[in-house]
Amino acid sequence: MFKNSIEGLDKVFKTDIESPKVILVTGPPGSMKTSFCYAMMSKYLSNSGEFGLYTTLEESVTSHLKNMESLGIEISLNLQISDFTDLREIDQVVDESEATDYLQFIEKMITHFKKVHGKKFKVFALDSLGALYSLMEDVSDMRKKMFYFFKMIRDNDLISFVIMERSLGAESQLLGNEGFLVDGIIMLGLDRMRGKLVRYLQVEKMRASQHSMERHAVQVGEDGISILGPIFDSGGD
Repeated sequence: MFKNSIEGLDKVFKTDIESPKVILVTGPPGSMKTSFCYAMMSKYLSNSGEFGLYTTLEESVTSHLKNMESLGIEISLNLQISDFTDLREIDQVVDESEATDYLQFIEKMITHFKKVHGKKFKVFALDSLGALYSLMEDVSDMRKKMFYFFKMIRDNDLISFVIMERSLGAESQLLGNEGFLVDGIIMLGLDRMRGKLVRYLQVEKMRASQHSMERHAVQVGEDGISILGPIFDSGGD
């Protein structure tokens, strides 16, 4: 169960996250978005025996794994990691004169692993949406493109975590229309308390799941990430 994949996450979710679902994981730099998603997916897959795909467009596979190991996060053999290099090699016959359709490339990856693993392929992550947008040459009709991309994920019966940067101090704002298209939004934020920055997790939206909407402190220790109890609004003090 996802709510048992990270210590303390069951304090946030009363009922589990079930497929199909597209979940936006958002927050400012340093809020542990990548680490949170990978830790949750890795533990879940190790416990369930299912398969997952983690696509990172911001760093290499080697760099990503090194970062996860440095945080004490478990590396699951059931979680395939693909980076930008893999994405470029998926379709060798693409005409160089044509704009590269990265959404189509990612869809091909998902289709491939769905054929290989069938119903065991249950979880997907895209890190990050901002990096994907920066790679796309044609950003016209973006809301329409993302609508069909998210529909494809749901049609494949996946739980998908899509990471997107959100500026510090802009907690209530999402770029574009992603917030309207997804099934859930998990905010990983930074709050200043007693002169220190404290990481927190807050579920802003999650369809078909009972959850707390309070901010819960996030702790990073030798054994990885854990969720502590609710924190009070410090008011910036």
